[in-house]
Amino acid sequence: MTIYVDADACPVKQIVAEMTYPYTIPVVFVKSFSHFSHGYDPPGVETIYVDTGAEAADYRIMQLAQKGDIIITQDYGLASLALSKGCTVLHHKGFKYTHQNIDYLLQSRYINAKARKSGKKTKGPKAFSSEDEAKFQDLFHKTLESLI
Repeated sequence: MTIYVDADACPVKQIVAEMTYPYTIPVVFVKSFSHFSHGYDPPGVETIYVDTGAEAADYRIMQLAQKGDIIITQDYGLASLALSKGCTVLHHKGFKYTHQNIDYLLQSRYINAKARKSGKKTKGPKAFSSEDEAKFQDLFHKTLESLI
């Protein structure tokens, strides 16, 4: 099992690194070159940089991911692809993508994009909160325990 993090705008990278370290589970952060850093990766974490093009990180994650891996992303399209590949997929706000909720999420994204194209304003995502962080930690811990 490997954990892949769609890491460009992911606010839980440090939590993932810290929580997986005792399990010695490999963690891969996939980022675009526009987020390049000379800093060191936390122990047990590898960073892969990809082109800055749209969905480049998503494509790379899907090339690498295998059945049974965990993927952390806020991208519904990537989540849908990963579910069909047999991966466990988590959102950083503390919910799990499932075959039961992904169609609704994709449809909501489509409807909002269509509304924006027609000139309507839609609400963006709420800011990441300490409650979201706690929900993610709880879900991530339960997920790790159930898969190990």
